[in-house]
Amino acid sequence: MSRRLRLRLRLRGGVGTWIRLILILAFNLSLNLNLAGASPGLAERVNEHKLANGLTLLMVERHQAPIVSINITFGVGGINELTGATGVAHLYEHMAFKGTRTIGTRDYERERPLLDELDRLNARIEARRAAGADTQELQRLRQAFKDAQERAGQLVVGNEMSLLYQRHGAVGLNASTGKDVTRYVISLPANRLPLWAALESDRMANPVLREFYKERAVVMEERRLRTDDSPNGLLYEAFAAAAFQAHPYGFPTIGWASDIQALTPADTERFFRTYYGPANATIGIVGDINPPDVIALIERTFGRIPVAPPPPAVITAEPEQRGERRVEVEFDAEPILLIGYHKPAIGHPDDFVFDVIESVLSEGVTSRLYHRIVREKRLAAAIGADAGFPGAIAPALFVISAAPLAPHTTAEVEAAVYEELERLKTEPVSARELEKVLNNLDAGLVRALRSNSGLAGQLTYFQTVAGDWRYVLKAREKIAAVTAQDIQRVARRYFIKTNRTVATLVRTPKKS
Repeated sequence: MSRRLRLRLRLRGGVGTWIRLILILAFNLSLNLNLAGASPGLAERVNEHKLANGLTLLMVERHQAPIVSINITFGVGGINELTGATGVAHLYEHMAFKGTRTIGTRDYERERPLLDELDRLNARIEARRAAGADTQELQRLRQAFKDAQERAGQLVVGNEMSLLYQRHGAVGLNASTGKDVTRYVISLPANRLPLWAALESDRMANPVLREFYKERAVVMEERRLRTDDSPNGLLYEAFAAAAFQAHPYGFPTIGWASDIQALTPADTERFFRTYYGPANATIGIVGDINPPDVIALIERTFGRIPVAPPPPAVITAEPEQRGERRVEVEFDAEPILLIGYHKPAIGHPDDFVFDVIESVLSEGVTSRLYHRIVREKRLAAAIGADAGFPGAIAPALFVISAAPLAPHTTAEVEAAVYEELERLKTEPVSARELEKVLNNLDAGLVRALRSNSGLAGQLTYFQTVAGDWRYVLKAREKIAAVTAQDIQRVARRYFIKTNRTVATLVRTPKKS
């Protein structure tokens, strides 16, 4: 995801790489690796159960250690946001750790009216500020807001959920928001699974958005650090906005600053009610478990959550691009180059071809881009490709990123990249290069099998974005079937100027 996959969110910079690592898992779980713990393949090892409320449960037994890793993946992310409310998916992820009516509070019945008062005061402040109220009136309202916030804060038990988990031996409690999914992860002793089920089913059913305005300020600061004050963050934000002029993939996952500042608890709770229903969730549990017992536990806890209406589908589709788009971002930093081409979504026959192209171009020091542009021509200090920015569910981008090596320029690197893309169109990729793609996949098998959390994440991810975790079973076969002619066809179709968006980071000119 991510993407890397840098699992975090924005799923930027390696989705294709992450997907390839996921595909490794499906290649052959029947290999005699002690890490796998059994001989059957993945299809036989995954236990699947669907609750009446629509929630999907995926389980894999591994008894090497008395621990379990859990991943809850919701089919919601930045793709589900609208103009004026960008960043709400990420903000809710933050709020999900604030607790429930029983966790995170000393007395919810006393706390609830204070939370309502804060919302009323905030609405009055925003209304009066927009109407041009005098400074004295605004100061009075803001002081009243501050007083109510302090009273509410006295009833908060900070980080109670995470502290409770820690006391029971849990590690890795975390969450991430991307364009397509939002994920909540943890690993803990197997005998603490009932504790996890009680806490997480309560969080799914009864979240309380306490400390909302403090957390909104935290997100604003996160945006400043990761985007506004980051040359890489600013460049990717401008790049996506230029490449996607209609589709929500053009929005920053963290949100536009003005939208974040305008979000309210009502907006955020409405988003939660719309997209966090049990039918939009997949739970992956891998480790020292007995599936029938786990099913009974999940039915007793998560099964109580009522059925929710299906969330609305994303309607907006990105129109065909009809000309190259270029954008520059000024920042006092070394230059960076991004080149992106629109490509199909997951499930399209050409999607696997792009995964192979990514590997041929940028996997390892002998890959085409690295060998030719970094080692041979010494035009760039670093270069790479990503076959799935910023997501997978909808048509996305194939992105090449590079950092020029001084004194060379982004223009020189860009020209060299185009030379390599033209080679893909005119010269068939060798059988040896295609074999290396598969070898790279297979070489990572042991690493992929080591992690219970990785397996849980892989299963839930594909169940969510592809509609079936079994997608992983077909992936290596599909990649192995990609031919040199497929690569030429895809390169000729997609790697064209009219389908291209280019973003460059340029150093801010010095003032004379």
